[in-house]
Amino acid sequence: MYDLVLRGGRVLDPSSGLDGELDVAIEHGVIGRIAAGIAPAEATRTIDVSGKLVTPGLIDVHAHVFEGVNRTGVNPDLGGVYSGVTTIVDAGSSGAATFGGFPQYVIPNCATEVIPFLHICQTGLATNPDIIAESSINLDDTVKVATAHKGLIVGIKARMVSPALEIMGMEMPRLARRAAREAGIKLMVHIGDTAKRYDPKIIHPLLSMLEPGDILTHYFTPNPGGVLDANGKLVPEAREAAGRGVWFDTAHGRMNFSFDVGRRIIDQGLLPHCISTDLTVPGRLNTVHSMTEMMTRFLGLGFTLPQVVTMCTENPAKAIGVEHRLGKLAAGRQADVSVLEMHQGDWTVYDILGAGLRVDRAFTPHLTVKRGRVFTPDFGPRPWGWLPDRALPAGRIAGGCC
Repeated sequence: MYDLVLRGGRVLDPSSGLDGELDVAIEHGVIGRIAAGIAPAEATRTIDVSGKLVTPGLIDVHAHVFEGVNRTGVNPDLGGVYSGVTTIVDAGSSGAATFGGFPQYVIPNCATEVIPFLHICQTGLATNPDIIAESSINLDDTVKVATAHKGLIVGIKARMVSPALEIMGMEMPRLARRAAREAGIKLMVHIGDTAKRYDPKIIHPLLSMLEPGDILTHYFTPNPGGVLDANGKLVPEAREAAGRGVWFDTAHGRMNFSFDVGRRIIDQGLLPHCISTDLTVPGRLNTVHSMTEMMTRFLGLGFTLPQVVTMCTENPAKAIGVEHRLGKLAAGRQADVSVLEMHQGDWTVYDILGAGLRVDRAFTPHLTVKRGRVFTPDFGPRPWGWLPDRALPAGRIAGGCC
């Protein structure tokens, strides 16, 4: 007897070749069977999800959930299981001096799975700016903590921002590269300097430094240090990095996502592998609320539904090295499932520069299953719930769907 059957939804998982009206049966936190017409008598509980989209559990590969330690850290379940997301990758909120808060206080107290990167700055993002002197980095302690928590910490995070680059230059990312190598984990690098103080040409040596499996995040940033040159052309090192297996993540956030930059990159044929929120407390109050909103943006940018699902399930699972258990719907796999609604309508979504994009389809979370447990998403971040803003009158929006 199954513990739960999700009945009659459109099961879409490109990694498994699934796309059709199917039932998903779950037993003891594991997917037991995916098939049409599983009898209600075979399950203790059946939930009718007909008319809904059923995908592998969504993975937000860049968010900040060091709640209670960093002021910007979102409650993991608010950004996770109550928003349709089963797994959150914390993108370097903690450093060697503060990481202990994750296994002791944060992770045991949430249902959402949290997979952390360790900041090269020993205090992480507890302060802003993070790196204020060369002593902000303790390489030995960083390697020690990352090694002691191997299996939980999946990588080292470095941020190509001011004032770190004025203080240390390329020595900062080189130390992060060294820490990742010595700990046997990957490197995630944030690009785009919102202070606009450093030479944008620093992207060339940075991209050349990245190794197969590393992650470049904020790929659509309009700020200095992005992957487009002064003429709007992709720097050659970007294609070279992608060719050797570097992952490209868009990570919206409060200040690092532009529709125009994204279109230019897309038009030049270098598509992102992952989409993510860069969720923070101030970000959730303004520009970014959920992975479902990110998915809506990428439908509006012309990506197909299977592409969008892949960019927030299979690809992020591979990027962080957990594809053996996450990012795919199949019998015997961990029972992480996102059930989403797709709405038809007329809305406007905005990037960090205020540019609008008209969309006629929008995702909202309906149900989240994490290791077999069922969670109902909260009402949503706006007075009317999860749906985007209503569209402005024709002619008021810059740009459009591509």
